[in-house]
Amino acid sequence: MTVWSKLITALRGGAHEAGEAIVDSQALRILDQEIRDADADLRKSKEALAEIMAKEKLARSKLEKSVSTIQEYEGYAIKALEGNNENLALEVANKIASLERARDEEQAQADQFASSATQLRQAIAQADSHIKRLKQQADTVKATENVQRAQATVAERYSGSESRVQTALDSLERIKQKQAENGARLQAAAELAKENSEDALDARLRSAGITPDTHSASAVLARLKAHKKQQP
Repeated sequence: MTVWSKLITALRGGAHEAGEAIVDSQALRILDQEIRDADADLRKSKEALAEIMAKEKLARSKLEKSVSTIQEYEGYAIKALEGNNENLALEVANKIASLERARDEEQAQADQFASSATQLRQAIAQADSHIKRLKQQADTVKATENVQRAQATVAERYSGSESRVQTALDSLERIKQKQAENGARLQAAAELAKENSEDALDARLRSAGITPDTHSASAVLARLKAHKKQQP
């Protein structure tokens, strides 16, 4: 496979994925529209059924008139035969034959309308049942979607709250650490100040001759003389 073929395949795959993503994101809207389309088709089917039933009714009415007309002409034929008028009876018989052919066609047409109406009525009942069940399931899906959306919102808020709490805890720890460092510095400064104060006091005591200065030249010389006297 060439590079261009792979690129075209990748683009087609990306378009397919994008299309699926759009369908998934609009799934409920698409479902609602499909239900509306099914309702519209069902209404059209009911209108067609009403039209077929009306045509069947007209065909039955026409058929009844044809049957009545045939019976009427049969009476005429019988009277012609009773009057020994064979020619007239034959003419009436031809008329009856024509009427019977028309009657048979009307009968077939009425039966066809009746059969179509029965089949369409069954299809409408089945479609109506399916649409009702589909609407119920759609309501369930919508309710589930709303619950999941609410759960996601709560989870997001909880997650955000947890994040803010953690941030506050981190800030608190930094403050405590800073305070501990400041306390340690203050304590060290106090100890240094105390030591400096004690050193200054000792110096003043030595200067006043109250305490001996063990590190002065005279003190060192006196210590050496004493050490020499102790030697044999």
